[in-house]
Amino acid sequence: MSAACGCDEPATKTAEEIGEAERSWWSDRGIMVPVSAGVAFLAGLVLEWSGLEALAQVLFWAGLLLGASTFTPGAIRRLFQGKLGIGLLMTISAVGAVILGYVEEAAALAFLYSIAEALEDKAMDRARGGLRALLKLVPETATVLSDGVSVQVQAKELRVGQVMLVRPGERIATDGIIHAGRSSLDTSAITGESIPVEVEPGDAVSAGAINTAGVLEVETTAAGTDNSLTTIVGLVEQAQTEKGERARLADRIARPLVPGVLVLAALVALIGSLFGDPQLWITRALVVLVAASPCALAISVPLTVVAAIGSASRFGVIIKSGAVFERFGTIRHVAVDKTGTLTRNEPVVTAVVTADGVTEAQALVWAAALEQHSMHPLASAITAAAPNVIPADSVTEQAGHGIEGRVDGARIIVGSPRWLAADAMASDVAGLEEQGMTVVIVHRDGAPVAAIGVRDELRPEVPDVVRTLAAQGVGMTMLTGDNARTAHALAEQAGIGDVRAELRPEDKAAAIAELSSAGAVAMIGDGINDAPALSSADIGIAMGATGSDAAIESADVAFTGHDLRLIPGAFHHARRGRRIINQNIVLSLLIIIALLPLALFGVLSLAAVVLVHEIAEVVVILNGLRAARTRTPQVGS
Repeated sequence: MSAACGCDEPATKTAEEIGEAERSWWSDRGIMVPVSAGVAFLAGLVLEWSGLEALAQVLFWAGLLLGASTFTPGAIRRLFQGKLGIGLLMTISAVGAVILGYVEEAAALAFLYSIAEALEDKAMDRARGGLRALLKLVPETATVLSDGVSVQVQAKELRVGQVMLVRPGERIATDGIIHAGRSSLDTSAITGESIPVEVEPGDAVSAGAINTAGVLEVETTAAGTDNSLTTIVGLVEQAQTEKGERARLADRIARPLVPGVLVLAALVALIGSLFGDPQLWITRALVVLVAASPCALAISVPLTVVAAIGSASRFGVIIKSGAVFERFGTIRHVAVDKTGTLTRNEPVVTAVVTADGVTEAQALVWAAALEQHSMHPLASAITAAAPNVIPADSVTEQAGHGIEGRVDGARIIVGSPRWLAADAMASDVAGLEEQGMTVVIVHRDGAPVAAIGVRDELRPEVPDVVRTLAAQGVGMTMLTGDNARTAHALAEQAGIGDVRAELRPEDKAAAIAELSSAGAVAMIGDGINDAPALSSADIGIAMGATGSDAAIESADVAFTGHDLRLIPGAFHHARRGRRIINQNIVLSLLIIIALLPLALFGVLSLAAVVLVHEIAEVVVILNGLRAARTRTPQVGS
């Protein structure tokens, strides 16, 4: 809660502290002291109605002291630090009520304020549920192979270079690379992707993933205390301690309001005492003091932001701060990188055109025989597409052109159509290029025998995502460094009308600046070349929180996976949270505006004003916690 509310700033909680938050309420002093104050107050009322006035006063005093012990020491401590808070207003009101003989009202004030504070603390703990869920993904222990013997160690003691043994049903304790074994991993709790991921030796795996099938040996690439999952937890912690624009707005209202309320109450007491009954007007001054307390306002925004950020992390969206969350809800246009974001970043052979007498399989086998010796990105796609790979002799490669050698005694050349003539297949090559493919020509003994089309395919969910965003009123622009022909072909498949191709990193940043002139813009990317544009956008979104460090560092939001269906769900979540924040601010201000004249003219007593305030606080807390409710994003519906 804000300092304006008289409470300490929300600190980032450790795993142990968060675990403490889950303990039973009857063992939580923060709950039991206010509850005890309430029991004493209610018992005092019963005894007072029974005619036992003296005993009732004892219980009222007990309730007053118990309730006040939760906020008065802190209020006095902050007063000596030069900080005025709502706890100070409540302390002054309680002391004043006691001086005037209203012990019962003072006890009611202390109980209601302390129980509201306790409820807020529990609400904030509940709002941090996303962080608790993430922390639970880290197993406490891991099995390490040492000289062929399995040894169980604390997960936090894992070091880079060790080999973990991960059995079916176990979580992976830290990031690593599969050393031996094949299996499928459930990464839904981390990435939000429901389909298990098949893994084999050489594949990278992330901390927190569940091994669902075979036994895996994983060589660690990160320490147990410094991996992709701890990075995500750190981002959530950072987000929960930073405030958004509206949180700062609430603080800006509350900070001058507290001393303003003190001055107003003093004027009411002074002027009223000069022209009327001093006891009456001092009492009204105390009621005004409580009526104008901005406690609901001070807690309304931070609570909502923490709840929303925590719940977003549960479906794979890490929002770095409250300010980012609030800006997120204003986005009306999205610029998105093509390679690795809209596409899989895994080139595959999508078409093969052959000359008469040559089959597709033959063409792929000849090409793969040479491409197995190449490090070119297209080479692996062609090799993977071939039904089998045979040896080649005298292989030489010319960078930027192609590769040649002898296969089964024939001279084979594989290369770009800018280097090798397509001859009769020229129209086929042009057609493949119009479809956004990169074409490789295959020559056999000096004659073209095949044209192989390779393309980084669009992610299957992209068209539905584009349609869903359009239905939400969010436009989309593709920004890419790829050639215009490929970019336009893929954009047509995706349903994106605005395409800007052949852009350098600085060109992408300039395009973001241009788009921003018409409204708030988000940029989505996953690579180093996207970093300038991610920094320039109102909201930068990095795809894959374990991907490019430069992209993640430059971004405001990180998706833990690469499933673009998270985007519409994230926008919906942010807009809903923003609406809740607005509702809480308006409600909090209306309560103050309505209570002030009622208190000033004696319509409401001190106890009645306290009750209305604390009911409003509970309403604000419950409304703010609605931001924690979420569901798996639905796309295309």
